[in-house]
Amino acid sequence: MKNKTPGYRRKEIIWSLLFIAPPILGFLIFSLTPLITSFGLSFMSWDMFTPAKFTGTENFQYMFADEKFYKSLFNTVFLLLGVPIGMMISMMLAILMNRSLKGISIFRTIYYIPVISPIIAVSLLWQWLLNFDYGIINEFIWNIFGIQGPNWLGDSNWVKPSFIIMGLWGGVGGNMVLYLAGLQGIPSSYYEAAQVDGASRWHQFKHITLPLLSPIHFYVVVMGVIGTFQSFSQMYILAADGGPEYSGATIVYYIFQEAFKYFNMGYASAVAWVLGILIFILTLFQFRISKRWVYQD
Repeated sequence: MKNKTPGYRRKEIIWSLLFIAPPILGFLIFSLTPLITSFGLSFMSWDMFTPAKFTGTENFQYMFADEKFYKSLFNTVFLLLGVPIGMMISMMLAILMNRSLKGISIFRTIYYIPVISPIIAVSLLWQWLLNFDYGIINEFIWNIFGIQGPNWLGDSNWVKPSFIIMGLWGGVGGNMVLYLAGLQGIPSSYYEAAQVDGASRWHQFKHITLPLLSPIHFYVVVMGVIGTFQSFSQMYILAADGGPEYSGATIVYYIFQEAFKYFNMGYASAVAWVLGILIFILTLFQFRISKRWVYQD
């Protein structure tokens, strides 16, 4: 005779399925279906108003011949310079915040506030700060050094550095918390043993702190690269039509422009897939080389 599932066991299975059904349905409807649809659209021409037409690899051929694609890709790669700079600033802040001082939690909160601030409001604030004529930053440069500050958002040479500065201001607080958690997880006995052996503060930092923080470094690098390749909001607010000489357009802004300004949804889907594959390759590469430098317990 076949073994029958007890009644209470069947109820547990049913309730389990009901609990996991919402996230599964959400994934199927809002993730998997758009993913498959965009893959099909990447081989079609579709303006969202007329029926889609199959064009084969025409979208990809046009992409690799389009100057704007390479320009936006270069701009995005340039912004990656902010990742190592942000790591160094975040780690230094974490070291400063890793002290038992009265009121230190207030300073930690202050540094973290930009992380939870609305990105649109922050972008508008920086648009005012970076204004060429009456921005506070240029006023500060004039009052302190007596020279005229650059046209941050109007000069093709300064648009990308402006975005890096904004990214640092908004991102170092979150990474600081990660580094602070990593620092507080390092046993004090390591530093005590190093002091007994006569190690200087620099050697303690180099041979204890840095290696034991390598998992944090790895996480920050991976998430920083992915986040940079997905950057869009600041560019949309501050760089109208890609900024001067298209120097403020990222690859995601380029996709948005093609999809919702020129209604080339098929072509935008093709670019999005190339971007997704590029991010996957970079992430996989970072995971492969992580075994050489990330500390493992």
